[in-house]
Amino acid sequence: MNSDVVVIGAGIAGYAAALRLRRAGAGVTLVTKGMGGLALSPGTIDVLGRLGGAAGPAGPGAGGEAERAARRAITHPYAAIAAADLLPEGHPYRVIGREATAAGVDRFAALVGSDLLTARPDGAAEDAGTGQGGSAANSGEGPANLWLPTALGAVRPTLLVQPSMQASVLHDGGRYLVVGLARLKDFTADMVAGNLGRAELPGGGRVQARAITVDFEARAGESDTNAVGHARALDHPDGIDRLARLLDGRVRDGETVLLPAVLGLNRPGVFRELADRLGAPVGEIPLVPPSVPGLRLEHWLDRLASAERVRVVMGARVVDSRIEGGRLVSVTSAAAGRPREHRADAFILAAGGFESGALTMDSHGQVTDTVLGLPLAGVSADGQENLRRLIHHDYWGAPQGLFRVGVAVDAQMRPLGPDGAPVLAGVHAAGGVLAGAVRWSEKSGEGIALGSAEAAAAAVVAELG
Repeated sequence: MNSDVVVIGAGIAGYAAALRLRRAGAGVTLVTKGMGGLALSPGTIDVLGRLGGAAGPAGPGAGGEAERAARRAITHPYAAIAAADLLPEGHPYRVIGREATAAGVDRFAALVGSDLLTARPDGAAEDAGTGQGGSAANSGEGPANLWLPTALGAVRPTLLVQPSMQASVLHDGGRYLVVGLARLKDFTADMVAGNLGRAELPGGGRVQARAITVDFEARAGESDTNAVGHARALDHPDGIDRLARLLDGRVRDGETVLLPAVLGLNRPGVFRELADRLGAPVGEIPLVPPSVPGLRLEHWLDRLASAERVRVVMGARVVDSRIEGGRLVSVTSAAAGRPREHRADAFILAAGGFESGALTMDSHGQVTDTVLGLPLAGVSADGQENLRRLIHHDYWGAPQGLFRVGVAVDAQMRPLGPDGAPVLAGVHAAGGVLAGAVRWSEKSGEGIALGSAEAAAAAVVAELG
């Protein structure tokens, strides 16, 4: 099977790269062993929300040793990326840069459309505060992070939200009614409201929150229904009507209603219908996986890839590769029935990191790229040294070194060896496989994925001519 480009992996980076290349006129095959990580994500676009703390010391631009180690909120992520000395050495944003990151995020928002993401282009005037010094009005800081409640009632930063979460963005003096659903066990309204009431918003300010719980029956006779089951029930007008009846008369003047993120799986306007019924703004709070907002994006991207004629080979784990003259010319996937060879002029590795199994560490401390066998930054050939240095048992202490392990790349997303030179022609890497970031702590995963996918796809387009 021949294509211009083979993309390995069906997460946000893989889909973004495949669709970018397809729209540039390339023939694209996307090979994946299964669904990507969007169902594990909150369905927002995190670009950069925090540095220091559990992510390890920030870069020298953050100040002295104590300032670099301290956990700090990032208000304007694009400005922080542009000020590269705020980032730790080896961070992927140092090579991706602001321009590619913003272009990738903006392109993705346009790709999925306004029903699924609220676009906020870089350079837009913002009134949400200032960044790490200076005025947002005249310094080109770009859009500011938004602050969303979590399913525990903590406050987390993100850059783009789904329209169903717009009313959930916290602001000083806001009044919120947190609604629990008795048969959804992953969300406790009393805990969320209590923690929100105690939290101080970044930059100052507080909110008021109270809680109620209603007995919404998503499936007849079922007392424990997961988020997807609730969302499917609310795809139907009858489900919306039953939930609205349970909330009639419970919302006070000036309150915003916050519900767990289950307001429809296939109908993105459910939150608006409910808001119209209640006469109050309605917003969603993202939950633990399976994430309904993440699945909305996953389903849309899958349908779009089919419509754009990206050849998607599902259930196809890459088990072998062929290299000729220092260039990757094909990969072989283990699909149902028989192995299948995929030849192409260029390849984008977007298979994820440890969470997907693309990177592994065995009991002897050997760390491996299981897809293409690329060299990894931050590891030693001595497995015992890796066990000592990359993993420790002081879970409240220093950051785990393993989080930063991955493939080092240049600005064209070409994998690099220990000497800093590209190691395999025809290959570019994007997304969770890249070294140097602690995405869960930094809240940087989607920005790195989309920025690196943009840079990798642009490099491939240039190579293909």
